[in-house]
Amino acid sequence: MKDGLFVYEDDPDAPGWKRYALRESGRFNDFLGPLRIRVEDGVARIRMQPLAQHSNLKDNVHGGVVLGFIDLALFAAARAFEILNGPALTLDLSTQFIGGSRIDEPLEARVELLRETGRLIFLRGLIVQEPEALVASFSGTIRKPSAPAT
Repeated sequence: MKDGLFVYEDDPDAPGWKRYALRESGRFNDFLGPLRIRVEDGVARIRMQPLAQHSNLKDNVHGGVVLGFIDLALFAAARAFEILNGPALTLDLSTQFIGGSRIDEPLEARVELLRETGRLIFLRGLIVQEPEALVASFSGTIRKPSAPAT
């Protein structure tokens, strides 16, 4: 699926996964690097690869990076669930940090759709890092874009 702002297409480097990115470079999304997505059993799995630029002074993934990843994962999941196409906004995001995460090992958001209304999308999920280390839990609400004025 392509639109004017996003790329959401098969990832040639990761069979079975989609690549999710902004078409325009130089925005926050670029800082996290390319995201990969797939949906399995009603759960959207979104992956990022943390690098040294994402680390804190302990060489773990910085908590702010995890929060930014969670926010983008909400939107990536909504797109993967085919309920969002285009820009929207985060109304709320609640996060509980449970453990640290390492750089150079993929982080994965596992996101569930709780409910969709005419204007809102309610989601929740977990951030994990293999081998099944639990990093954070979260829930968030996205407001869909307004209908174009006629």
